[in-house]
Amino acid sequence: MHLRSTPGHRRAEAADEGGTELETIYDWMTVAIFGGLVVLFLHRSVGDQEPTDSILHYMPPAIGCAIANYVGNQGMGPLSALIVVVVLAYIVLVLKPFGGIKL
Repeated sequence: MHLRSTPGHRRAEAADEGGTELETIYDWMTVAIFGGLVVLFLHRSVGDQEPTDSILHYMPPAIGCAIANYVGNQGMGPLSALIVVVVLAYIVLVLKPFGGIKL
Protein backbone atom coordinates (compact mmCIF):
# COMPACT_ATOMS: atom_id res chain seq x y z
CA MET A 1 0.00 0.00 0.00
CA HIS A 2 1.50 3.30 -1.12
CA LEU A 3 0.32 6.54 0.48
CA ARG A 4 0.46 9.66 -1.60
CA SER A 5 2.05 12.66 0.01
CA THR A 6 -0.40 15.51 0.49
CA PRO A 7 0.43 19.12 1.46
CA GLY A 8 -0.98 18.55 4.94
CA HIS A 9 1.04 15.35 5.27
CA ARG A 10 4.26 17.15 4.24
CA ARG A 11 3.55 19.93 6.72
CA ALA A 12 2.98 17.38 9.48
CA GLU A 13 6.30 15.71 8.62
CA ALA A 14 8.09 19.08 8.64
CA ALA A 15 6.53 19.95 12.00
CA ASP A 16 7.66 16.60 13.39
CA GLU A 17 11.19 17.37 12.24
CA GLY A 18 11.11 20.77 13.94
CA GLY A 19 10.92 22.78 10.71
CA THR A 20 8.30 24.35 8.52
CA GLU A 21 7.85 24.53 4.79
CA LEU A 22 6.87 27.51 2.72
CA GLU A 23 4.85 25.91 -0.04
CA THR A 24 2.33 28.35 -1.43
CA ILE A 25 2.51 31.81 -2.92
CA TYR A 26 0.50 32.99 0.09
CA ASP A 27 3.21 31.73 2.43
CA TRP A 28 5.91 33.57 0.50
CA MET A 29 3.97 36.83 0.03
CA THR A 30 2.92 37.17 3.64
CA VAL A 31 6.34 36.22 5.02
CA ALA A 32 7.93 38.83 2.73
CA ILE A 33 5.50 41.53 3.87
CA PHE A 34 5.98 40.56 7.52
CA GLY A 35 9.75 40.65 7.04
CA GLY A 36 9.44 44.15 5.64
CA LEU A 37 7.41 45.16 8.69
CA VAL A 38 10.12 43.81 10.98
CA VAL A 39 12.84 45.70 9.11
CA LEU A 40 10.79 48.91 9.19
CA PHE A 41 10.13 48.55 12.92
CA LEU A 42 13.79 47.83 13.72
CA HIS A 43 14.99 50.67 11.49
CA ARG A 44 12.72 53.14 13.26
CA SER A 45 13.59 51.76 16.69
CA VAL A 46 17.32 52.42 16.37
CA GLY A 47 17.07 55.76 14.57
CA ASP A 48 18.30 59.04 16.02
CA GLN A 49 14.77 60.48 16.19
CA GLU A 50 12.04 59.48 18.57
CA PRO A 51 9.74 57.02 16.74
CA THR A 52 6.40 58.50 15.71
CA ASP A 53 4.69 55.13 15.82
CA SER A 54 4.37 52.42 18.43
CA ILE A 55 4.54 48.66 18.19
CA LEU A 56 0.74 48.60 18.23
CA HIS A 57 0.69 50.26 14.81
CA TYR A 58 2.37 47.16 13.40
CA MET A 59 -0.21 44.74 14.80
CA PRO A 60 -3.00 45.21 12.17
CA PRO A 61 -0.76 44.44 9.17
CA ALA A 62 0.90 41.52 10.98
CA ILE A 63 -2.49 40.01 11.81
CA GLY A 64 -3.64 40.77 8.26
CA CYS A 65 -0.67 38.80 6.90
CA ALA A 66 -1.59 35.81 9.06
CA ILE A 67 -5.23 35.96 7.96
CA ALA A 68 -4.31 36.40 4.27
CA ASN A 69 -1.99 33.40 4.46
CA TYR A 70 -4.62 31.22 6.14
CA VAL A 71 -7.38 32.27 3.75
CA GLY A 72 -5.15 31.74 0.72
CA ASN A 73 -4.08 28.30 1.90
CA GLN A 74 -7.76 27.40 2.28
CA GLY A 75 -8.29 28.01 -1.43
CA MET A 76 -9.80 31.50 -1.28
CA GLY A 77 -7.19 33.27 -3.42
CA PRO A 78 -9.20 36.37 -4.41
CA LEU A 79 -10.07 37.12 -0.78
CA SER A 80 -6.45 36.60 0.23
CA ALA A 81 -5.32 38.99 -2.51
CA LEU A 82 -7.81 41.59 -1.28
CA ILE A 83 -6.51 41.26 2.28
CA VAL A 84 -2.92 41.66 1.04
CA VAL A 85 -3.90 44.84 -0.85
CA VAL A 86 -5.55 46.23 2.31
CA VAL A 87 -2.46 45.34 4.36
CA LEU A 88 -0.17 47.07 1.87
CA ALA A 89 -2.44 50.13 1.77
CA TYR A 90 -2.36 50.30 5.58
CA ILE A 91 1.43 50.09 5.57
CA VAL A 92 1.76 52.88 2.99
CA LEU A 93 -0.91 55.18 4.47
CA VAL A 94 -0.37 54.66 8.21
CA LEU A 95 3.22 53.53 8.69
CA LYS A 96 4.55 55.63 5.76
CA PRO A 97 7.72 53.64 5.10
CA PHE A 98 9.04 56.06 2.46
CA GLY A 99 7.91 59.29 4.09
CA GLY A 100 4.32 58.98 2.92
CA ILE A 101 2.64 59.56 -0.40
CA LYS A 102 3.09 63.01 -1.90
CA LEU A 103 -0.17 63.92 -3.65
